[in-house]
Order: sequence, then C-alpha cells, then structure tokens
Amino acid sequence: MTNNLKVLRAIKNVSQEELSKKIDVSRQTINAMENSKYIPSTLLALKLARFFEIEVSAIFSLEATD
Repeated sequence: MTNNLKVLRAIKNVSQEELSKKIDVSRQTINAMENSKYIPSTLLALKLARFFEIEVSAIFSLEATD
C-alpha cells in the first residue's frame, strides 16, 4: 500500500506531531504510515480522510501486484 500523507501534510503545512494530535495517534504512527511500515485501520484511514477533506482513495492506494 502506498500513500500521499507526506505530500498532503506539506500542502496543509502541518507537522507529523500536529497531525497525530488531530487524529489521536502517536507521531510515530504517522511516520510509520508515511514510510509504508504501517497499514492503518479503516477507522484511522477515515479520520485522515476527514482531516484532509478528501476520499480515502485519494490518500491510499494499493500497489500493483504481479
């Protein structure tokens, strides 16, 4: 799974720490998601979508598998 979290944060000018507080997770969770080391729950993905005011599919996408 890939994501656009880092880009979206830059557009909104929000730090990992600020985002983590807004959606009630640790900064380390945000960092792990940005580095594709953590796949969020549906609830967390929905919180992120609400924060950025976009659809979940605009944040996360499945990598192509062969």
